Amino acid sequence: MTKTLRVLALEPYHGGSHKAFLDGWMQYSQHEWTVLSLPPWKWKWRMRHSAITLANQTSEKIREGGDWDIIFCSDMLNLAEYLGLVPQSIQKLPSIVYFHENQLTYPVAHPQEFDFHYVLTNLITALAATEVWFNSLYHQNIFLGELRGFLKRMPDFQPLEEIEDVRNKSFVRHPGIHQLPKREKRIPGPMRIVWAARWEHDKNPELFFKSLQILKARKVEFRISVMGEQFRQSPDVFDSARKEFADHIDRWGYQQERSDYEAALSEADIFVSTADHEFFGFSVIEAAAAGAFPLVPEKLAYPETLGLDSGNEDFFFKGGADQLAERLIQLSEKFINNNLWDDDPDRAIRIVEKFFWKTKARLLDLELIRILERN
Repeated sequence: MTKTLRVLALEPYHGGSHKAFLDGWMQYSQHEWTVLSLPPWKWKWRMRHSAITLANQTSEKIREGGDWDIIFCSDMLNLAEYLGLVPQSIQKLPSIVYFHENQLTYPVAHPQEFDFHYVLTNLITALAATEVWFNSLYHQNIFLGELRGFLKRMPDFQPLEEIEDVRNKSFVRHPGIHQLPKREKRIPGPMRIVWAARWEHDKNPELFFKSLQILKARKVEFRISVMGEQFRQSPDVFDSARKEFADHIDRWGYQQERSDYEAALSEADIFVSTADHEFFGFSVIEAAAAGAFPLVPEKLAYPETLGLDSGNEDFFFKGGADQLAERLIQLSEKFINNNLWDDDPDRAIRIVEKFFWKTKARLLDLELIRILERN
């Protein structure tokens, strides 16, 4: 019988991918979890105060009889501060920090507002942890690769050797996704294209819409669903595109119900990403799991997650709108001939099934046991 551990999970920003990660893992985990969390609001404040707040919550749980074997936290927590504020029984536990994102290479809308403090919080947390987990090899490489340049900008006492300390205890642990229902028979109609990402410039929506303009000019038939989280200020291109492609739209904007989002993925023929920034790429992996044909830039974490080195070059494009449009036109011709997948419609599903939580959770469970036994 596999060992059951008591896991103390600390999440200062319990929303989005952070919450989805914990919920998915816990659903299939053999371990017993205690989650201490804070609402996903004002991320800068969360990174400042969460060590104090979560330490107080931990002490309260201890008074209620709480006892754990291992700590799991996200990159939003200053783990060193937290450990300095909790009883010794907690300080001695092995700990893992999971990097969903980082504050060094995460794009900022206004560079003049860049705050060195948050990068140092990431570094100090990584130094304090027993192990550091990244959600992709791309993420691990870009963070550790740019740390040296960042620290060399500091006036003195640059902790450059500590970068190797972090590197030596860093591992790639991809997150999981929920298995999506196998799509039913396709609803008749033109080729359906889905784009789903945060409505921000780092997702490069301009590239997507420029490619659609080319398709429209070339008389290619298509339908689109443009989804994703929106903010008070979104790029202007969304307003102009909604008017320009009004006759092509199936869905537009954030889907309040998860079922509506999954329905859009299950109806999609092609899922396009134009991201300039992405640490993992949940939406692409979920779309592939739903049976959509992924078409993504040959960069970021995509070559890693979609198996560029395993004969899946057709999932990738290089260049700008002309190149993306040309690939979409090629796929539309295959679609018209009813052979988008070259007689292998489950290829993408097979590639991403390793990310299904029912498989991924057990592997992560075993990693926790390994860490505890080693310590």
